[in-house]
Formats: sequence, structure tokens, C-alpha cells
Amino acid sequence: MSAVPTAGPLPVYLDTHVLVWLYQDGVSRLTPTGSHAIDAAERLLISPIVELELAHLHEIGRINCDAATLLDVLRRELDLETCKRPFASVVGAAVDQTWTRDPFDRLIVAQAAHGKAPLLTADRNILVHYARAFW
Repeated sequence: MSAVPTAGPLPVYLDTHVLVWLYQDGVSRLTPTGSHAIDAAERLLISPIVELELAHLHEIGRINCDAATLLDVLRRELDLETCKRPFASVVGAAVDQTWTRDPFDRLIVAQAAHGKAPLLTADRNILVHYARAFW
């Protein structure tokens, strides 16, 4: 659950809370494995739904920074990219993620799973249900 796949540099997807922590504190809140994965990643990717989840978290007062500012900073600092995979195919894959009722988690996992890519997350439920999730 915590080891990054080691078959050469891979794109790594980042979960929403990881972005918030990176924005707030840099890599200090990540595990050494997570920090190394960010440094070694071929590309750092997010699902497009992450932007909506960040906006939602800002609207309900869970984070102080708006989504656009947070993502602009991380795109510059980490060369973060939004995955361009067709969203309809991701939604189709998310239908199979029946282990959670959280639509954000379903889509984030489906986005990474569609490309069989690792997903950096501290979410215990995701760590249990997505074999390529790590922390």
C-alpha cells in the first residue's frame, strides 16, 4: 500500500488533499515515499474533478485558498498537469468504483486506474481499494 511502483519513471496522480498540503506546507506533510515519488515522477497529474473538489472545499470553508490560485501555484512549482483523458471514459470507469459513495474519490481513482497509474493519497479507503494507491 505504501510502495511506489518502480518500473521506471511513471506519471503519478495526486489526490486533492495532497495538493492542499503541498500548497500549504510543501512536502513536509508527505511521507518520504510520497516526496520521492513527486521528485521521481515522469509527470504529475490530477483528474479534472480535483479542481471542482478544491472549489467545493473553498466554498464550504474547509480551505482558505480558491482552487484557481492553488492550482496556478502548483502548476508553476511542480509542473502539475490536468489529465486530458476523455472524461466520458473516466466516468464510465468510475461507475465500477462501488466501494465508496464519494463521487470525487470515484472519479479520481478512475482517472488514475484508467491508465494503470499510481495515485498518491493518504485516504485509507482509497489505499485499501486501489492497488496502485500509495502513501
